[in-house]
Amino acid sequence: MKITCAELIRWAGLSALTAGIIFAAIQPIHPPDTLASTLTAEWAVITPIKTVMCVLFLLGLTGLYTRQVAQTGRLGLVGFLLLSLSWVLQLAFVFGETFIMPLLATTAPKFVEGYLGLASGHASEVPLGALPALYTVVGVTYMLGGLVFGIATFRAKILPRWTTGLLAVASALTPLAALLPHAIQRYAAVPVGLALACMGYALWTQRQTQRSEAGPGAEGFQLPRP
Repeated sequence: MKITCAELIRWAGLSALTAGIIFAAIQPIHPPDTLASTLTAEWAVITPIKTVMCVLFLLGLTGLYTRQVAQTGRLGLVGFLLLSLSWVLQLAFVFGETFIMPLLATTAPKFVEGYLGLASGHASEVPLGALPALYTVVGVTYMLGGLVFGIATFRAKILPRWTTGLLAVASALTPLAALLPHAIQRYAAVPVGLALACMGYALWTQRQTQRSEAGPGAEGFQLPRP
């Protein structure tokens, strides 16, 4: 079976769909960001899922951008790079939560508490080096990337505009979550997850529809040459 660029982009849509669903669904059930949580069964299950989610987001965003690269222009590129950077850094932090913090929970509890406190803005009792600054970059690129990428895809008119508009608006309103109690701040991520999931679903089904309409042997759309 010959794998076309269109098929790869279609599968990237499925990646975005899966990652978005995980991102939205995991918020209500996520364990508290505390030292005790790192040694629980819930933490051992959810954090590896989050690690996979980050990888799927990177694949999905690449497909979403590639599908509309000619229509989104420089604005789309800026949004894609910002949002991708956010998830690359987030992947590193989630990797630490998954594989490093549980090992340090008993030998370096203060460091673990400081590391987990980055999410809630709690000051650390021990030096964390560049980690606080990097975590700030995660938040800024997450907000700006979602806003810019959402606007660019809204203007491109390739994906459903309500999904791209939701991504832009939800990302722009993310800083307001800081005004909420930390226990419910996570819920601010749900609209972003749903927006990316719906964008991924549209990309996935769009490829199916185009293939069925083109008939057997169709190669799918061709990306524009530079």
